Amino acid sequence: MRYLAEGLRLPTNALDYTILILYFAVVLGVGFAARASVKTSLDFFLSGRSLPAWVTGLAFVAANLGALEILGMAANGAQYGVYTVHWYWVGAIPAMVFLGLVMMPFYYGSKVRSVPEFLLHRYGPSSHLLSSIIFSVASVLIAGVNLYAMAIVVEALLGWPQWVAIVVAGLFVLAYITLGGLSSAIYNEVLQFFVILAALIPLTVVGLRRIGGFGGLKDALTDAHGPHFVSAWGGTGIGSSNPLGANWLTIVLGLGFCLSFGYWTTNFAEVQRALSAKNLSAAQRTPLIAAFPKMFIPLIVVVPGLIALVMEPDIGSKKSGLQYNDAIPLLMSELLPNGVLGLAVTGLLAAFMAGMAANVSSFNTVFTNDIWRAYVMKGRPDGYYLLTGRVVTAIGVLAGMGTAFIASSFSNIMNYLQTLFSFFNVPLFCVFIIGMFWKRATAAAGFWGLLCGTVAAMINYFWLYLGDVIAIPSDQGANFVSAIVAFVVGGVVMVVMTPFTKPRPVESLAGLVYGTTAPGVAEPPAPGDEAWYRRPAVLGWSALILAALCYIPFSL
Repeated sequence: MRYLAEGLRLPTNALDYTILILYFAVVLGVGFAARASVKTSLDFFLSGRSLPAWVTGLAFVAANLGALEILGMAANGAQYGVYTVHWYWVGAIPAMVFLGLVMMPFYYGSKVRSVPEFLLHRYGPSSHLLSSIIFSVASVLIAGVNLYAMAIVVEALLGWPQWVAIVVAGLFVLAYITLGGLSSAIYNEVLQFFVILAALIPLTVVGLRRIGGFGGLKDALTDAHGPHFVSAWGGTGIGSSNPLGANWLTIVLGLGFCLSFGYWTTNFAEVQRALSAKNLSAAQRTPLIAAFPKMFIPLIVVVPGLIALVMEPDIGSKKSGLQYNDAIPLLMSELLPNGVLGLAVTGLLAAFMAGMAANVSSFNTVFTNDIWRAYVMKGRPDGYYLLTGRVVTAIGVLAGMGTAFIASSFSNIMNYLQTLFSFFNVPLFCVFIIGMFWKRATAAAGFWGLLCGTVAAMINYFWLYLGDVIAIPSDQGANFVSAIVAFVVGGVVMVVMTPFTKPRPVESLAGLVYGTTAPGVAEPPAPGDEAWYRRPAVLGWSALILAALCYIPFSL
């Protein structure tokens, strides 16, 4: 993904740039407005745990709906077809429901400020430090990919040099997070969510009209790529071949369980939004509220990738000069008039900044609280850590600039992201879930399970897959297998080591293991939370049923 095609340069005019400038002004305005509420480190890192569920819910989905997802899932749609919907309906919704109903009471009730801090309470300092380092590295890598992807898109679409795009976007993200902390990031993410929708909905509607609607889209893709390309489950039998290079078992276990649960339940860039909610009920509802818009995102992200494939059948091949990552910019250049074009560019930039801000804000929290405060500078006044958080924010943005070019070797950036998730998130989830449901799991088992799971995933990808030791048809298929390997190896190491190592006293696990309760966890419903639409269980089961129904039209 070193460049986008020169032919995608957009005919922007003064109206488009006016829309762009107004948006940047509003973003900075939100940062200045949020600054007044930041008086302590808790305000800066977790918004003082004061935000309502609808705000944190929209921020939860917006933090994930960054430009990496928009470009990456559109690229997946163009490369793998309708199989891409699995990343949403089996690869997101069940895990989001599990987070809300099962894991949030442990996170929120234990009053932790980050996901790694939960490991400190459950397993001790070794696992805590290791997970903090792993998460910090992953956050910087992903933030850098957001920044790099934005730079090359802006260079292609608007003609800005890459360094200008990197500096401008980096400074804006740095400014509004440094000013207002997490509150600024969250409120801007809510704004960015609606800007992204306003950009992508017209793109999808106009694109469908150009190719004859959903019927024309299905007919064109079936003729060119066969019936399996437009079916969610077609050709996924064990031993069958399909564009995704995965069968139903690796889809369900690798994506639907290991990768999905690993990402949605342990990725602090997401969980941090729920931890900023005003009470436990609001924290539980955060991922559940986000699940409903999340399940319809394929209509404005995956479908444009399919449309781009119909409009440019050679996309992704050397013949066209276009990579799969070019799907969204291609549609923007072909379909949108001025004004709407400015809104689309603004939406794309908003998405880049939302994704980067989510990772930078979670990075500064974990590095400051879980590394600096816990192991380097202990016992300092709260103001010291507030200042440290702001300095670390700047360091995170600069480090992101330095790591951005690692993604340049991937023509589909979603392949790169899923590779990172299989390395970092899946082993963490394995350690979490075993420790959360098994009282006997020990600190030594948690540390070595996390380390061995991470190393095993890397060995599978870099040696067995890239070294052609085993034959896996695609990068995504390899990622699914790596995720399964990481979970299995981490789990086996924990189960084998636990009987030979000393467990913690059961009384010290209150509120950390399923079946135990810490004071304050089983809090009564807040006034007004008794209504059915405020009940987490009702929202969770409704989301699962609706996600299952979404498969029906794509499976016939």
